Amino acid sequence: MSQQKAADACVWQADWAERLRSPLYHALLLRIAEDVRGSGPCWRVLEPHAVEADHSLPLRFLASVHRLVLEQRLPELARYYPSAGGVVDAAAVWPVFIEQVERHEKELSARLPKTVQTNEVARCCALLPGFLTIAGSTRMPLRLLEIGCSAGLNLRWDCFCYATPAGGWGDPDSPVKFGNVFQGDLPPVNVNVSVSERRGCDINPIDPSTDGGRLTLLSFVWPDQAERFHQLAAAIDVASRVPVELTGADALPWLESHLAQARSGAATVVFHSVVRPYLGKESCGRMDEILEEAGARATREAPLAWLAMEPAEKETAVDLTLWPGGGRRRIAEAGFHGRSVNILAPVR
Repeated sequence: MSQQKAADACVWQADWAERLRSPLYHALLLRIAEDVRGSGPCWRVLEPHAVEADHSLPLRFLASVHRLVLEQRLPELARYYPSAGGVVDAAAVWPVFIEQVERHEKELSARLPKTVQTNEVARCCALLPGFLTIAGSTRMPLRLLEIGCSAGLNLRWDCFCYATPAGGWGDPDSPVKFGNVFQGDLPPVNVNVSVSERRGCDINPIDPSTDGGRLTLLSFVWPDQAERFHQLAAAIDVASRVPVELTGADALPWLESHLAQARSGAATVVFHSVVRPYLGKESCGRMDEILEEAGARATREAPLAWLAMEPAEKETAVDLTLWPGGGRRRIAEAGFHGRSVNILAPVR
């Protein structure tokens, strides 16, 4: 990535920050773009990482700064970060931000995350209609396999509480509570779910039980989006009492090994959210093949479901395929952060 492309990536992310209602990051990203063009401190932090970088580079940079704020090492900047008790002032934050970046250039560059690690728990709202449909259709326990799981928080989706106009679903005592985000049809809240297995893979999985893991996850949340920040913190607390198995592995061999043999007595559910852009075209094609091949082996005693929330025309779309039978159908659309879920057709 050239210097100009790095600046363009900042502008591109600034546009998304504005659309997704983060005035703090919108203002900072536009100024970071100017600094990159002018070979300032931000560019000096980013330059060693720019050779093989993509559009996620600005978010990785902001996460590295946010982490220092959360570690209480940048008190001057914390005054503008609601995640650390501050108040957003988009007009006043830049001089403080750039001063702190210049002061901590070497450390920020050395600690720049290699990938974006957003474990966005509100995406469970978009996935919920699919999970309930699978459970209702198969009447079996669910064997959950998540690709690109980060810290595996979304593998605990059934431990959260979801409000709908037809009533709530999930654990009413859960610290993770989602207000009604559903439009169109409603999820089938009368369905009972039993989860028999929870496994996930990620190139760099995060252990949310450690202080370092917790800070890494929180640093990727945009600091002026308090609801996201507090929901993630609550989901980390849920993770401490609901075990999952996380594996550091490439998605394709991991998936292939777990689908090599059909598992009778449970509905195997492969799911992912905003993962395909990071896999690349060739890997996505091979993943589709692995799932189709496994689907062809599925039986009523060992069904297979594929639930995917991925970028589409209107931010993201949620698609569901259930074998035996197959046939992908689009069941919902949602925002990137999982809110404003528009259920497109009855999913019972």
